[in-house]
Amino acid sequence: MNGCQASKNFWLKLKKPIYALAPMAGVADSAFRQICKSFGADVVYSEMISAAALAYNSKKTLELARFDKKERPYVVQLFGSKPEHFAAAAKIVEKKIRAQGIDINFGCPVKKVLKQGAGAALMNDLKLARRIVEAVLASTDLPVSLKCRSRAGEATAVDFLKAIKDLPVAAIMIHGRSMAQGNSGKVDAKIIKQARKYFSGVILANGGVKDKKTADQLLVETGADGIGIGQGALGKPWVFEEVKSKTPSVRGHSVSRRGIMLKHAKLAEKLKGRQGIIEMRKQLCRYVTGLNNASELRKKLVKAENLDDIKKIFNFQ
Repeated sequence: MNGCQASKNFWLKLKKPIYALAPMAGVADSAFRQICKSFGADVVYSEMISAAALAYNSKKTLELARFDKKERPYVVQLFGSKPEHFAAAAKIVEKKIRAQGIDINFGCPVKKVLKQGAGAALMNDLKLARRIVEAVLASTDLPVSLKCRSRAGEATAVDFLKAIKDLPVAAIMIHGRSMAQGNSGKVDAKIIKQARKYFSGVILANGGVKDKKTADQLLVETGADGIGIGQGALGKPWVFEEVKSKTPSVRGHSVSRRGIMLKHAKLAEKLKGRQGIIEMRKQLCRYVTGLNNASELRKKLVKAENLDDIKKIFNFQ
């Protein structure tokens, strides 16, 4: 890492353990990132952003990557399969979007992404994966991080790290499940722990964290520098407050939960209008998990189209 890159490396300034909101397509928009940041998330990642779309100046994609200053440090995660697209996109992220970091996706298991030779598929082409990392590093002074899986086909996270171990990558988030497992099943903590032998930057363990107990357990088992929380934050953005606290969070109380949900919905509608509420339906249903009338509430929430609909469902004045 050159001198300029080192001076911009915010990862070195964060107190450990680090708790990050993991990148999630269709979920980790600005409204959700701001809510998670308000509850103590140390770092937030964008939704997956197409490197090709940015490279070809897609206005829609550029807008998708924008953020609020409250979200800093904010990392834009890029996906794709061509080094030249990543190189062009990296320059845009630094100069136009002005994010604090760039992340490269080597972990997405979604079929339509894999068919493009992107996401976790790149773990099976280590030469191309390395060329992509090199292209991004050569195109930006921002700290570059990576996200990968414990395994994709025959390649493991260790194989992947061996292929890029001499490159000045600032951080890596390792999802402890394989590409085949997707987002369910047992997390391989052992391979995340082994990663330290081949990587000197910040290591974030990811997968299966839903509360303080599971976060603490994964930290102990992996020896990681922090945790990336994805699915565990859906409908529960206060999970960041919980994992950092010495005592259990009280945010699970229904009144507090509904207030947080309404604040989230207001922000979503402010930023995206009706579309913001429609995109948030999945999270609205997560917010009511555990409530006595959760099933009935979900039936109504999946039809919500604006903030007033949500207020009526919960009898908000």
